[in-house]
Amino acid sequence: MERIVVGVDGSQGSKAALAWGLKEAALRDGTLELVNVYAPQMAYEGISSAAQAEELIQGPRRAAEALVKELADGIDAVPVQTHALEDASAPRALVEHAAGATMLVVSARGLGPFRRLLLGSVSQNVAHHATCPVVIIPPADA
Repeated sequence: MERIVVGVDGSQGSKAALAWGLKEAALRDGTLELVNVYAPQMAYEGISSAAQAEELIQGPRRAAEALVKELADGIDAVPVQTHALEDASAPRALVEHAAGATMLVVSARGLGPFRRLLLGSVSQNVAHHATCPVVIIPPADA
């Protein structure tokens, strides 16, 4: 069965990538995998309770899991799997997760060359390093 992996972050661009990936998975009679990558939390001084520590550590994972579940709700055209991955590098996590997939779908936010230089670009990085075909959905205003 064909496996379509879509990187999602809740932005309008990633929702467009999800819509495209869903159509492609349906055309191919494949599965759809929604992947959200969240950054590991840094330990902070001044944590005064176990509950604060628990929220600091588990909060980002819970938020990522809630996001992919929300985006997957209502999709019944194809089998859907959701993944919340902790990694300091979203491109690396997406590339590793998509190894062996039919394709990886991401969005291009259109940050422009200067911000892209400063921040890096997930779509640019996965395009250079993925071992499967990559589809980059352009911004709606492109």
